[in-house]
Amino acid sequence: MPLYLVQMSGAFSIGMLSAFAVLLFLLVDRTEQLQSSQAQTLSRIQHLLNNPSVLSSWNDDTDFCNVEPNSSLTVVCYEDTVTQLHIIGEKGTPQLPENFSMDSFITTLVKLPNLKVLKLVSLGLWGPLSGKIARLSSLEIFNVSSNLLSGPIPKELSSLMSLQTMILDGNAFSGQLPHWIGQLQDLTVLSLQRNSFNGSLPSSLGDLNNLRILSLSHNGFFGPVPDLSRLTNLQVLDLEDNSLDGPFPKMSNKLISIILKKNKFRSGIPAGLSTYYQLQLLDLSSNTFVGPFLQQLLALPSINYIDIAGNKFTGLLSENLSCNKELMFVDLSSNLLTGHLPDCLLNLRKVDVRYAGNCLSTGDQDQQPVSFCRNEALAVGILPSNKNQKRGTKTIVALGITGGTIGGIALVGLAFLLVRRNIMNKPSKTPPTRLILETVSTGYTSKILSDARYIHQTMNLGSIGLPAYRTFSLEEIGEATGNFDSSVFMGEGSHGQMYRGQLKNGSLVAIRCLKMKKSRDVQNFMHHIELISKLRHPHVVSALGHCFECHWDDTRVSRIFLIFEYVPNGTLGTWLSGGRSRQLLTWAQRIAAAIGIAKGIQFLHTGIIPGLYSNNLKISDILLDQNLIAKISSYNLPLMGENSGKDGNKSKKTASRVNHADRNDIYDLGVIILELMVGQWLKTKSEIDAVKDQVQLSLAANQVARRSIIDPAIQRASSDQSLRTMMEISLRCLQSDPADQPSVEDVLWNLQFASQVQNGRRDSHSSEYSQSPGSPS
Repeated sequence: MPLYLVQMSGAFSIGMLSAFAVLLFLLVDRTEQLQSSQAQTLSRIQHLLNNPSVLSSWNDDTDFCNVEPNSSLTVVCYEDTVTQLHIIGEKGTPQLPENFSMDSFITTLVKLPNLKVLKLVSLGLWGPLSGKIARLSSLEIFNVSSNLLSGPIPKELSSLMSLQTMILDGNAFSGQLPHWIGQLQDLTVLSLQRNSFNGSLPSSLGDLNNLRILSLSHNGFFGPVPDLSRLTNLQVLDLEDNSLDGPFPKMSNKLISIILKKNKFRSGIPAGLSTYYQLQLLDLSSNTFVGPFLQQLLALPSINYIDIAGNKFTGLLSENLSCNKELMFVDLSSNLLTGHLPDCLLNLRKVDVRYAGNCLSTGDQDQQPVSFCRNEALAVGILPSNKNQKRGTKTIVALGITGGTIGGIALVGLAFLLVRRNIMNKPSKTPPTRLILETVSTGYTSKILSDARYIHQTMNLGSIGLPAYRTFSLEEIGEATGNFDSSVFMGEGSHGQMYRGQLKNGSLVAIRCLKMKKSRDVQNFMHHIELISKLRHPHVVSALGHCFECHWDDTRVSRIFLIFEYVPNGTLGTWLSGGRSRQLLTWAQRIAAAIGIAKGIQFLHTGIIPGLYSNNLKISDILLDQNLIAKISSYNLPLMGENSGKDGNKSKKTASRVNHADRNDIYDLGVIILELMVGQWLKTKSEIDAVKDQVQLSLAANQVARRSIIDPAIQRASSDQSLRTMMEISLRCLQSDPADQPSVEDVLWNLQFASQVQNGRRDSHSSEYSQSPGSPS
C-alpha cells in the first residue's frame, strides 16, 4: 500500500477509535440506566402484588433478564428492555388487600413500554381494568385470566392494533361485548369465558378475519349469533352456557371444534354440516334442536367426539351406518331417535357410546316406546316423513357435541393434530403436533389455546425492498409449498430441510424446517426469534418471518419454520469457471461480490446484538440475486447450533475481539477471495495452502506470473494493481495467527480500493467491460 495511504489509514483509524470510545461510553451509560429503570419497575410490581410466593426469588440483586424461566414466572428481555412478563400465581389466590389500586398497578406496569406479551394469571387482581393499559402500544398477547377484575372492557383497548391474543377468562367483567372489537384486525384468539358479560353479540365479530379461536362460554349473552361465515381461519367456536338462540350459526366449514352446549337454540341445523371435513368435536347438547339427526356426521373423516344429548332430534337409525374408526365419544341420549343403534358404534372398542332416553329397539340402555318419540315429535312440530309430501324450503337437521368438559379439553388438542395433518399432508415419525397454543387459564388448560405470534411486526426495511418481518401460519406454509411437494424440496443439511415456496402475493421465499431435538416451551425460543428478525441487510439473505409448530398436549415446540427471501441466481461458486456452465463473472463483478460479502460480515458482527461470529462461510453459502448482488446465507444462529447438537453461538462466539471470534469469518473471506481469483472451489485445507503459496510466490515475481495463476476468464480484464491488492488482502486474511489478520473494516477498505483502481482501468478500456456492473457503493 502506498505510504500516504498508510498514513491516512492510521489517522483515520485513530480518529475512529476515539469516536468509538466516546460512543461506547454513552451506550454503556445508557444501558445501565435502562437496566436500573426496568429493575425498579419490576420490584415495584412485586410490591404492589403484595409479594406473592411466585415472586419470592426476586430481590435487589436479581438479574431479571437472565433468570431461568419456568411455568409460573418468565421475564424475557431484548436489548435491556423487558418484552415479555409472565406471572402465574397459585390457583384460588385471594383478592389483594383493599388498599390495592388497579389504576396504580397499571400506571406502574406501563413503565415497561416495550411489552409484547403480558400474562398475569391468578394474582388476586381486582377492580376495573384501567384504560391506561393501552399505553402498551406494542402489546400482542394480553392474558389476565383467573382474577377478580370487573366492569366493562375499556374502550382504550381498541387502539391496540397489534393485539393478537386477548384472554380475560375467569373474572367478573360485565356489560356488552363492544362493537369496536372488530377493529382489532390482528386478533387470533378472543377468550372471555366465565365472566358476567351480557347482551347480544356484535356483528363486528364477523370482521375478525384472522380469528382462530372464539370462546365466549359461561356468560349471559343472548339473541342470535352473528354471521361468522367469513371467518375462514376460525377453528374453535365455544359458546357454551349462554342464552343464545335463533338459527344455527353461519360459519366456515373449516372449523375443528363447535361447542353450542347449554343455550336456547331451537332450530334445525343445515345439511351442509356434513361437509365439515375437518370437524373433530361437536357439542350441541342441552338445547332444543329439532329435526332429523344427520347420520353422515358419524362418518366425517376427522370426527372423534359427538354429543347431541338433551335435544329433540328425530330419525330412523340403521344398523348398517358407517362410522369413523377414530370416534372416542358419542352421546345420543335424550332425543327422539328410533330404529337400531348402528353396529359400527357397538363394534368400536374404544368408543364411549351413550344412547339412553330414545326409542331405539336395540341396546341395553333405557329406551322409551316408539310411540313416545312419535308423539313428542308431533308436539314440537316435527311431521313424520312422507315421500309424497311437499318439503319445506330446506331439510332441517341438527347435531350436537361434547357435554363433558374433561373430554372436550382432551379432544380439542386432537383437533389441532388433524389440522396439522391436513396442512402438511406428510407422514411423520414425530409425536402428534398442533398449532402453537397458549394456555388460557388454570383449570381450562387446552380447550382455548392461542396461535400466539410473539414477534412484533416492526422490522420494515423499505430501503432493501423487503416486507415487514412477521409470523406465518401453518396454512400459509403449506399453501406456499404445495404441502411440501417434492418438487419444491431444495436440500437437507445439519440445519434442517429447505423448501422453495410461493406466497399468495406471488413472491418467492425459502423455507427452512427445523425439527427440534430438545423439547422446550415456545417462550424459550423467543430470544432466538428476536435475533433472527434482525437479519435484514442487502448483503445477507434476509429473514421474512417464522412459524412455530407445537406438540398438541402442551406448548413444547416440535418444529420451527424460518422464512427467508428467495435468492434466484444460485451460488457464487456456480458463476466461476469451476461451476456449472453459464456466463462467468467479470473481474469487476468478482470484486463487487467480495465487497458485498465483507459488508455482510460487518453487519453480522456489529449490526445486530449479539453479533454472529464464526459463521463457517463458504463460497457455496454466498448467493447472487437477480442483480448479481452477493448475499450471505450461512449464519451461526444459536437456534441452529443447538438443534444440530453443536455448541452454536454461545458466549465464546459472541465475545469481543480479544478472543478473535470475528477472525474466523475473516479467514473464510480470505479463502473466498482466493476462489474468486483462481475461479475454482477450494474444498480442502491442502488445496487452500497450495493456492496460497502460489499467490505468495507470484507477488514476489512479475505481472506475468500473477496472471498465470488466476482464472483465464479474467486474465485480460484485470488491472495488475487491483489484482495485487486482492492478492495481498487475501493473504493477510489467511494468516494462521488471528492477531495478524486484518479487521473487517480493513478488508473492506482494501477491497474498495481494488474496485476503484479497476474502475479506473475500465474507464480507459470500456470495450472490455461492456457487461460489468457499476462500482459498489
